Amino acid sequence: MRLIQCEYQGRIRAARVESPDQVRLLNGDEGTYGLARQALSERRPLTDIIEEAATDTCLDYAELVANRQLRPPMTHPSPAHCLVSGTGLTHLGSADTRAAMHARMEDGEETLTDSMRIFRMGAEGGKPAPGQRGVQPEWFYKGDGDIVVNPEGPMPVPAFAEDAGEEPEIAGLYLIDDQGQPWRVGYALGNEFSDHVTERHNYLWLAHSKLRSCSFGPELLVGDLPSHLEGVSRIRRQGEVIWEKPFLTGEDNMAHSLANLEYHHFKYAGFRRPGDMHVHYFGTATLSFADGIQTQEGDCFEIEVAALGRPLRNPLAFEPGTTDVTISNL
Repeated sequence: MRLIQCEYQGRIRAARVESPDQVRLLNGDEGTYGLARQALSERRPLTDIIEEAATDTCLDYAELVANRQLRPPMTHPSPAHCLVSGTGLTHLGSADTRAAMHARMEDGEETLTDSMRIFRMGAEGGKPAPGQRGVQPEWFYKGDGDIVVNPEGPMPVPAFAEDAGEEPEIAGLYLIDDQGQPWRVGYALGNEFSDHVTERHNYLWLAHSKLRSCSFGPELLVGDLPSHLEGVSRIRRQGEVIWEKPFLTGEDNMAHSLANLEYHHFKYAGFRRPGDMHVHYFGTATLSFADGIQTQEGDCFEIEVAALGRPLRNPLAFEPGTTDVTISNL
C-alpha cells in the first residue's frame, strides 16, 4: 500500500495510490500524520485505518503533478516537531567515494581514512544477531520540517554553498506515541541533498555540508521494505539527461541492518518525545559528484525505485547574492 499527500480544496489531504494514473482521497484531519495518530491511539494497524478512511473521490495523478499539488507523503502540523537526520557509510561501496574524497597521504603512502575505519566497523558489526546491539553508524542532523521540499518543488541552494549535489536514498518515516515509543509509519524515496565540496575540504565539515534542504516522496510505502532494491538516479538539464547511474539499496546491499540504524537513532531519549515525527535517511553509495558533475541552475534531479512508485523530482534553484547575518546585543 502506498500513500501520497496533496493539496485539495485548500487543505492537505492524504490519498491512497490506486494506479500510476489515479489516487483515492482519504478522510481525516492532518493527512497521513492524523491517520497514523489514530492508528496509535486505537492500537490498530495503519492499513485498517486507511481502508476505512477511503472515500469515493478519485483524483488524476498526472494533474496533481502538473499543478504542483503534491506534498511530502507525511508532514507534521508543527514543522519544528519533525526532526530530519541521516546515517552515512551504511551501504556496500559507500566508503569508496568517501575515502577518495578524504584520502590521506603519509610518507607517500595512502593510509586508512577515518571514513574507511567507520565503514569497516559497520561491515563487521552493523548487522548484529537478534537481541544484540551492533556498532553505531555515522550520524548527522539535517534540520526540522521546514527544510523539506515538496516533490516536484525547487530545491534551494544557499548563496554560501560550494556545491549542490543529490544523494539518492531511502528514508524511514516515524512517529512517537504518547508513551515515548517510536513507530515506523513507512518508507519513501529521498534526495538527502548535500554540499560535497564543503565536505571534501575536511571531513569535520560534514555537519555543515548536511545543513541543506531535502526532499522525500512522493509516495509512502506502508509495510515492509524489500531487502533488495534497484534504482536509477539521473540529472536532466534542459530536458536532456546529462548523467544517469543505477544504484542498489535495501538491507542486502547495506553494511548495517535497518534495525541497527533505528536503534542507534532512537536510543537517545530526546528523539522519543511524544507526538514528534522523524525522517531518517539511510544512506547511499551513488553520487554524481563522484563522477565530476557540477550542477547548474534549473538542473532537475530524478530518483526512481519501481517498488516505491512515482519518481522523486526536484529542480535546482540557486539563491542570489550573499548570506548576511547581523548579530546584535539585546
